[in-house]
Amino acid sequence: MHTKPRGNVLFITADQWRADTLGAAGHPVVQTPNLDRLAASGVRFANHFTQTAPCGPARASLLTGMYMANHRVVGNGAPLDRRFTNLALEVRKAGHAPTLIGYTDTTVDPRGLDPADPRLRSYEGLLPGFDVELNMPGAPIAWLTWLRNLGYDVPWGEDGVYEFVGTPPAERGATFPPARFAAEHSETAFLANRSIDWLESRTQDPWFLHLSMLAPHPPWVAPEPYNAMYDPADMTAPVCADTTAAEAAQHPLMEHWLGRRSVDIFTGSRGLAAEMSELDQRQARATYCGLVSEVDANLGRILDFLETSGQIDNTLIVITTDHGEQLGDHHLFGKLGWFEQSYHVPLIIHDPRTPLDQRGVVVDRFTEAIDIMPTILEWLGLDIPAQCDGHALTPFLQGKAPQQWREAAHWEFDFRNPRSLYLEKIFGLTPDQCGMTILRTSEHKYVHMSGLPAILYNLKEDPGETRNRAGDPAMRGVQLSLLEQMMTWRMAHDDRVLANTSLGPEGIHTWNGPRP
Repeated sequence: MHTKPRGNVLFITADQWRADTLGAAGHPVVQTPNLDRLAASGVRFANHFTQTAPCGPARASLLTGMYMANHRVVGNGAPLDRRFTNLALEVRKAGHAPTLIGYTDTTVDPRGLDPADPRLRSYEGLLPGFDVELNMPGAPIAWLTWLRNLGYDVPWGEDGVYEFVGTPPAERGATFPPARFAAEHSETAFLANRSIDWLESRTQDPWFLHLSMLAPHPPWVAPEPYNAMYDPADMTAPVCADTTAAEAAQHPLMEHWLGRRSVDIFTGSRGLAAEMSELDQRQARATYCGLVSEVDANLGRILDFLETSGQIDNTLIVITTDHGEQLGDHHLFGKLGWFEQSYHVPLIIHDPRTPLDQRGVVVDRFTEAIDIMPTILEWLGLDIPAQCDGHALTPFLQGKAPQQWREAAHWEFDFRNPRSLYLEKIFGLTPDQCGMTILRTSEHKYVHMSGLPAILYNLKEDPGETRNRAGDPAMRGVQLSLLEQMMTWRMAHDDRVLANTSLGPEGIHTWNGPRP
């Protein structure tokens, strides 16, 4: 029986985008007028957290609705078990043909594939279930071809196209010089153009589009005028201990990371010293903000099209990211570890069914990336699969606070490398001892590691997370209480797909109620 789709869905992810880098979130400098207007017409979730990092694991959680403890995509290159359903496969049950512009960083399950299969040589595969309008992996051939057709002399590789033009003046840092391409020809603009072209051909039919943009992910090379949009002197100072030595003293992993810190790959600058100058750090933050504003401008073009065509009144719009970015906080760049900056991310949802008096609301309850798949499915009138660990956010979109809701945020990080065993050798661990689980309440953060010491912060006294209180006798009761909460949470979120099914004389009986 044919099911008529209930409406359009536009699901947008940027990459490596921090929650605080948003005008609507109160950033003192960055300008995001288009996302701000979307937040004003929708709902912004101020305490939204991703489930893990980096890209592959984070997107696995986002697109399956599962904690990493269940899907077990623990790093880029770790396969996603083919037995799991996902957002695209479920959306097809509503009559949609979900379409992808961008990438999903899904590593194929290798079992049953021939060793010569080329999919086994890249972690940047495609999530099953999507119709692919444009695939843009790490080597963005479609964009590079477009640039060459426009007359640019660019090589066939991401590194070559992201080169600075000129050198920075004395008052600017290493990432200030502009890109070799114009803003209207950037990868971000290219993806927005393709999205608008695709939408123009679907003005009469309900549709589902997942647009996955790379920026503000490195390399941090911004086209004019975005490279000069923000002055490094106006950037806030990093949140960190006074010295790298004081930061390193928090934990053996921090000591290791800070001892070998290199930011070349994060800034796109070749040969940049591992110990960045204060000017270069501030410039990196300014360039990052410029890329955020470039993303905002291009998303604004898509929103303008939806408004002009009248489709915005029948379209659920979800905008978020896979994970955040340290951006110099705690003397780190990239996404790793347990700190807020890598996991606290934006989420804005525009639901045309939201009552007018509820638009522009800011939700302060803890929400997680695993909630997005259930939200979209429930909005489309679909059942939520038993594998999903999250909860639909639709009550918040209607101005109704759910009776029961989580009182903490949870995420995980895994630092194993089964190929090199690099950190395993340094710390005397096996790969299965290279994981950490984080419980973050409004007052405390507890980090439990399977092979290394724990971490505990009192966020009321130490919001910057610079004093590890784990093992402090005065905090023993708090630590045990948080450990108990973490154990309860983990047990309540074990894989339950078959656990809640019973076979007997009356046949199959399955319970599929909401998670605790």
